[in-house]
Amino acid sequence: MGDLCWGIDLGGTKIEGVVLPSADSTEPLCRLRLPTERDRGYDHVRRNIVALVDRLAQEAGTRPQAIGCGTPGTLDPATLTLKNSNTTCLIGHPLQRDLTDDLGCRVELANDANCFALAEARLGAGRGAPTVFGIILGTGVGGGVIIDGRVLPGGQGIGGEWGHIVLDPEGRQCYCGRRGCVETFLSGPHLETFYRDLSGESVDLPDIALRAHAGQDTAAIETIDRLTTWFGRGVATVINILDPHVVVLGGGVSNIDALYTRGVEALTPWVFNDTVHTRVVRNELGDSAGVFGAAMLVA
Repeated sequence: MGDLCWGIDLGGTKIEGVVLPSADSTEPLCRLRLPTERDRGYDHVRRNIVALVDRLAQEAGTRPQAIGCGTPGTLDPATLTLKNSNTTCLIGHPLQRDLTDDLGCRVELANDANCFALAEARLGAGRGAPTVFGIILGTGVGGGVIIDGRVLPGGQGIGGEWGHIVLDPEGRQCYCGRRGCVETFLSGPHLETFYRDLSGESVDLPDIALRAHAGQDTAAIETIDRLTTWFGRGVATVINILDPHVVVLGGGVSNIDALYTRGVEALTPWVFNDTVHTRVVRNELGDSAGVFGAAMLVA
């Protein structure tokens, strides 16, 4: 039982836990979820994580020797506290140390986008590629760099954080304090706000995409054009620096088909090469990627 891989995906609304029989398995022994309830504060979130691990241990019939945890934000290597998290109650707290004390085992932390990228690189759409860049397009925009099957966190713990590259210093305000970040062009909430400002109507992004595809709603068409155009510019910046073999897309926004046609076409003018050979693909593991990748942190 010591070879089991335990993972926690700490999200803004839910905490998911999994126990895998091995690092190359996609068939969990057990998988459970609890609400995060982040509005009740840091200590409450910790207690919910402990409760989830206790329930997993009951189902698995053993307790973890080590557990991986994917988090919104990242662990600052200098202070060992969490930073850059849109779950703001976690910021400034030594989450890794506290969970180690709470759970009585080794805890490895990584950004949730890194966990997504790791799982897709090892078991999913990037399988077999030497370099993979995993992209989360959802409520926020994040990324993770995987080289030869290992996460590249970077010297400051911000490796892959392309969502906060500034594309337009005069653009929309981002939660990070800057204006015109990639996230303000490509995240679901910002795209929905853009549509509402044009149309006066509040509509979820999947319906905006359907309206754009039908070709009758000019505001919807302009919103999806905005997505694909700025996707091309943003991802081209990553390709010019990292030159990954594969870019894997995840998150709710990644379900928009136009990203894989017009979005990919929009890369060409901005990539420093005559032809774009980088494969841009849809994820294969779905909402399992984050928690599977967390388990792989301690494989």
